[in-house]
Order: sequence, then structure tokens, then C-alpha cells
Amino acid sequence: MFKQFSDYVKQFPFDEVKSKLESLNQDEKQTRQKIEQILSKIFAEEHIQWQEFLYLISDPALEYLEIIAQIAQKITRKRFGNAILIYAPLYLSNECKSICTYCGFRYNNLIKRRTLTIDEAYEEAMILHKQGIRHILLLTGEDYRNTPVSYIGEVAERLKYHFSSIGIEVYPLKTEEYEFLRTKGVDSLTIYQETYDPIRYKEVHLQGVKKRMEFRLNCPDRGGTAGLRRIGIGALMGLSHPETEVAMVGLHANYLSKKYWKTHITISLPRLRPAENFENVPVVSNKKYVLFLAALRIFLPDVGLILSTRESPYFRDHVIPICITQISAGSKTEPGGYSGKEATEQFHIEDHRSIPEIVEMLKSKNLDPVFTDWVYVMK
Repeated sequence: MFKQFSDYVKQFPFDEVKSKLESLNQDEKQTRQKIEQILSKIFAEEHIQWQEFLYLISDPALEYLEIIAQIAQKITRKRFGNAILIYAPLYLSNECKSICTYCGFRYNNLIKRRTLTIDEAYEEAMILHKQGIRHILLLTGEDYRNTPVSYIGEVAERLKYHFSSIGIEVYPLKTEEYEFLRTKGVDSLTIYQETYDPIRYKEVHLQGVKKRMEFRLNCPDRGGTAGLRRIGIGALMGLSHPETEVAMVGLHANYLSKKYWKTHITISLPRLRPAENFENVPVVSNKKYVLFLAALRIFLPDVGLILSTRESPYFRDHVIPICITQISAGSKTEPGGYSGKEATEQFHIEDHRSIPEIVEMLKSKNLDPVFTDWVYVMK
């Protein structure tokens, strides 16, 4: 058993996986034949391997998108029923010491900065609580001094009796720090690698702890070792070669699911959005994006798939019934956003519908909006 993902992934270098996928795109006839063989295997309810998953995210697989989506929907209903878990993000701070070229919070961006006090964070959370939210995700920039682990823990401890699940999406921590936050009520971790391409990673992460790619890459391992109940990973679609990014996310999630089998793994593939002083957003087409999500469901039938308010209402309404199990709703991406405090948002969102509107949309599609999927009784 590999100690951490950085050791395991050395068997599958990013450039080699990219070359493999490019060869699948070039030899379309042979790739289509292989895809049809893989689909026959899936129809026989056989599990596919990661190498076969690569065929399902290749360009020739777009020809089979409708079939792949139908299979993904069938698997989703079988594994998860009609339930769609609704959560909301709560930004505690937009102060950051890292420079990530695509992020509105980056250190060299002249923006309105704010870090919520414990009371302000509680006020924001209670606004969401009144709207029915019981799964909350706490977010910060990468500023160890202004938002130390002790501060995150204090916020979580203040909220834990009001929310059935408290997740964090903050800077990478050590195992013992995740263990500490568990004692304060945190049960889940979201940590996106952003890009698995080591060359591109250096190009877009120019300053701060986030420059340490391997430290971030092994963060889900530390969360798993700490016994967190849920771990979410993902890659930003648009930073590097999208098919290869999805291949690496699938590889990573498969590894985590096997090693930390008591932990529920989730995946998100957020597409880059415009942010303060960042407008040049590469486009990953809707068809390819749906293919990625559906193929992930087939390869990893028990993994949760998340679709956030980055996406448009029209797109979310049509994709959620296919393979999604968790969505955000009523989101604000700036600290103090729910109570109207002034600060700069991390990125622009597309779906501005209220939580009641999202609930009605789900019900209209015969899906069951779920606000609580577990309760830690020792709270």
C-alpha cells in the first residue's frame, strides 16, 4: 500500500497520460471500437478499469454521449436514489498570501479584504440556517496568520450544534490539525488540486504555500488519516489539458476510495469563472463537461458528484438529474455576503436562484432535496 498519493501517481506521469489521450483522439476508428467494447462490458454490469475510463473521456466518446449519460443516470438512481444533498458555502475571509493567477483573492490583487469575526461568522451561518441549510462549507484564503487553525476551530465549535455537517475548504493542513478540527465539529474536507499538471501548476501558482504542489497533492491523504467523514477533490477545468485533468482526478479518487474506505469521496470539476482582474477564461464545452461527469459516475459509481452555482441555471437543471448527488444553493463567494457586508468575491457565480427556488426545481424533476444526510450524535 502506498503511503500517499504522490508516491502512487509517479506510475502515471501527467505528460504520459496526456499523450495517451491524444493518441485516442487521433485514432478515432480504433477508439470507437474500444468504446463500444467498454459499453458492452458496462451493460453486463462489469466494473471498468481506469485505463478503460480514459476511452470514455476521449473526443470520440462524444459520439456516444447520450448512451453514456443514460447509463450514468441509471447508476446514480441505483446507488443514490433520487436524493440531492443541498449545501451552502460560508466564506470566512478573502485575505490571502498566495498568488494564484486565476483567483480574485490573490495577494497582489487590490480588493476589498475582510475577515469575519466569530460573531459575524455566526450571524452569516444563521441566515443560511433559517433557509434550511444544515450542511455548511467554511472557506478562507491562504492566510495562516489572519485565519489560523484555532480561528477556524472556534467558528466550527460555535456552529456545530446548529449544523449536521461542517466542512472546510481552506489552506492545506497537517494531519494533527485535521484531527484538532474534528474535535471542534469539522467532519469533511474539500481540497482541489487545481491542476495535476506540474508545469502548469508552477505557472499559475506564483507565491505562497500553495506553490508546494506535493504538499497540496497529499492533503487528502492527511484528511483521510485524520478520519474525516467526507473528502472532496477536483481540478479547475480550463487551467490545463481538460481530459488529462479529469483522468488524474479519477485516478486520485479511485486511490482514495480504496485506501480510506470509511470515508466518502466526492468530486467536483469547477469550470474557471471570471474574477476580479481575471477575465480570460478558457472554455470547456458543455458537451465535453457532461461527458466528463457521466464517465466519472460510470467509473466510480459510489463517489459523490458536485455541481456548484458556478454553472448557469439552465445547465444545472439539465445536468443534475443525470449524475449529480450534491449541489450548492443561494451561494455568496465573499465574506459577509449573506448579510450584505462589503467585500470582494472570489469569482462570479452564474446561478443566483434562492434556496426555495432550487428546492422547487428539484421537486419538478422528481428529485428529493435533502438538507441533512447524517447527524453526528456525539455533538
